[in-house]
Amino acid sequence: MSSAQLYDTIGATYTVTRRTEPRIAAQVWAALGDARTVLNVGAGTGSYEPPGRDVTAVEPSAVMRAQRPAGAPPCVDATADSLPFEDQSFDAAMAIATIHHWPDPIAGLREMRRVARRVVVFTHDTTAAGWLSKFWLTRDYLPEFADLVAGRPTVGELAGAIGARIEPVLIPWDCADGFFEAYWRRPEAYLDENVRRGISGWARVGPEAEQRAVRSLRADLASGRWTERNNDLANLDAAELGLRLLIA
Repeated sequence: MSSAQLYDTIGATYTVTRRTEPRIAAQVWAALGDARTVLNVGAGTGSYEPPGRDVTAVEPSAVMRAQRPAGAPPCVDATADSLPFEDQSFDAAMAIATIHHWPDPIAGLREMRRVARRVVVFTHDTTAAGWLSKFWLTRDYLPEFADLVAGRPTVGELAGAIGARIEPVLIPWDCADGFFEAYWRRPEAYLDENVRRGISGWARVGPEAEQRAVRSLRADLASGRWTERNNDLANLDAAELGLRLLIA
């Protein structure tokens, strides 16, 4: 299933739980530097688009495009690996939590590099030493994610493709954007179907794995086992769970 097809299926209520997290946005916008013209690739409903700049969005899902707010920047129906713009058309190109859906992320990143003088990408380190083992949800409840990310380019390979440096992104405990790792200190949130519907990963593992994980998590919360396993999280204000900015 393509990224557009996935979000045409699951994206109808995306704006309920997916909003711009100001502390992460500040890091993304700082990475854009003094760019005045910005291309947002895989733009979704428009989260993290910087105010006060000339933004153009690219989003292949009609369902997602329809949810962009009134007055949002113009949005083009296109995919990352074939951007309909001339070389160096923009000061910067950004991609937020989207490249894991691209059929060929390296090709998409090189396209971003072609059309812009600066590239900023918010993504995950999905290696065993990164996200898979650091985050209790993938480690203890959704082992299927190891198969989903197998064979995908590592964050180092992604960075190398465009000569990017890698910057860690911490997730605040009260993160406003309900992406996959956002509720690391609020595990009860993953029991809420509305929360899960705003996270593509749940759709990708399939209903059987989803329901098994939810049952196990609910039982561990009720018994206190989750708290025992994760008591080191209780006093953290922010967590390092493998989220990264690539800046080129």
